[in-house]
Amino acid sequence: MSRRHRSLRPEEEALWKLITDRTKPMHPDRKPPEVKSPIRAKTEAPDGTPRSSAAPPRPIEPFQLGSDARHRPETRMAMPDIAEQLARTPVQMDAGRFRKMRSGKLEVEGRIDLHGLTLSEAHPRLMSFLFSSHAAGKRLVLVITGKGKDRDDGTAIPAHRGLLRHQVPHWITTGPAKSIVLQVTPAHRRHGGSGALYIYLRRR
Repeated sequence: MSRRHRSLRPEEEALWKLITDRTKPMHPDRKPPEVKSPIRAKTEAPDGTPRSSAAPPRPIEPFQLGSDARHRPETRMAMPDIAEQLARTPVQMDAGRFRKMRSGKLEVEGRIDLHGLTLSEAHPRLMSFLFSSHAAGKRLVLVITGKGKDRDDGTAIPAHRGLLRHQVPHWITTGPAKSIVLQVTPAHRRHGGSGALYIYLRRR
């Protein structure tokens, strides 16, 4: 707890003035050392020149609640393109049949359309379709995911689309279906292009 400093009474002030008037300096010819103001010392360089002032802070732009945020350069990491990922996947099937499949010349024996479904809806339907197709002895099937795209609508949190297009290859190559799938590649444009996938199944 800090002390409260009281003011001097009149008689105390008179006594202090009497003392200071009678007090003589020990070395009257000596000048007292110059004391720099701490504020001045901070604003001057060692040689006495004024220091350069810091850059003024950037003003905050006015923003009205409910209005769209101003578009700024893209800084978040873009989702890698699934076509590029699949293109780097080694060819596991016969090279000649792979080229025919990529050019849309192999017969598609079955297809499933997942476009418009949620991830939780699409996954069980896809697994059921793949295993039933394999059990039926089919080799080439088509999975339609929709093209989708990453979309930034200007809000604080960017909206991502095309999740099925990116998630389906992951389900196929890492889940139980991996044991029955030989190759996954984007479909030819006659079969949907980047909005669909060729799934080449293993023999029974």
